[in-house]
Amino acid sequence: MPAEKKAYPLRISPAVLEAMQRWADDDLRSVNAQIEYVLREALRKSGRLKPGQAAPVADDQDDST
Repeated sequence: MPAEKKAYPLRISPAVLEAMQRWADDDLRSVNAQIEYVLREALRKSGRLKPGQAAPVADDQDDST
């Protein structure tokens, strides 16, 4: 059973969104999955997210980008 996710509205500049879209396309992810991946990696690297605390993004339930 996939982990429950919370919806969160995000205001983002067009330039940042375009860059995230290009990066997501390169990594074969949706923009939503790419943003979650980047946030999770930043949290992990800063020591604010312990290993196993957040499962990797499952892109099969995309929120439409």
